[in-house]
Amino acid sequence: MHDALRPWRHHCWIFPRDPHFLERVGPVLDLYACRWQGQPLWADEHVLSADEKTSIQARRRLQPTLAPGPHQAARVEHEYERQGAVQYLAAWDVHRAVVFGRCAPKTGKAAFGRLVDQVMDQEPYRSARRVFWIVDNGSAHRGERAAEELRARHPRIVVVHTPVHASWLNQIEQYFSILQRKVLTPNDLTSLKALEERIAAFGQRYSSLSKPFAWTFTRQELERRLREPSLHVDSAPLTSTPSCWLM
Repeated sequence: MHDALRPWRHHCWIFPRDPHFLERVGPVLDLYACRWQGQPLWADEHVLSADEKTSIQARRRLQPTLAPGPHQAARVEHEYERQGAVQYLAAWDVHRAVVFGRCAPKTGKAAFGRLVDQVMDQEPYRSARRVFWIVDNGSAHRGERAAEELRARHPRIVVVHTPVHASWLNQIEQYFSILQRKVLTPNDLTSLKALEERIAAFGQRYSSLSKPFAWTFTRQELERRLREPSLHVDSAPLTSTPSCWLM
């Protein structure tokens, strides 16, 4: 007979510790569904998801990488020399499926502010009715003070913070995951310049696909899960993105 219990198998998860978890997650899920405070978004309102991917190293392998062949995977030398590291700051337009990014030597409010300026100084954001920025609680954009500073630079901005331990909620993390798999693995680069050029080229290529992330995890599903102790929020299911803006 097979054992009914298999104690070596486990699944890690985090129970929401924010007492206002639903209040903070709900607006983000609504924005993904093209709604804000119970009303559909207008055509000139936009939703951006932003964050930083830190300490991306450029690693030059001590021996040249051998290209793949029939029935043979590429072979990458294990040992490498570090060529430095950059921080990648990026914003993802949730509904237009466009990524904006820039590399910087370090993160912080100044670096994040330059990303915001990069986006907000161009159309359609410059003349938008409102531009929602979904961000986590990193030091570059934590709290109401940071939100006020961004609004002072660009009055059309509405900053929406996610709760702690909710990285799955921020769609830019989906893009970072794709970037890691398709661009940064394996890491075989001759310089920081080559690393930055590769990241920028992939961002342009990915934006040209015009394919939003399909997202189906709704406020109603979250409420159901929070009512049932046996269920938990682990990852965000994906499907087609709604198009429900008011004209």
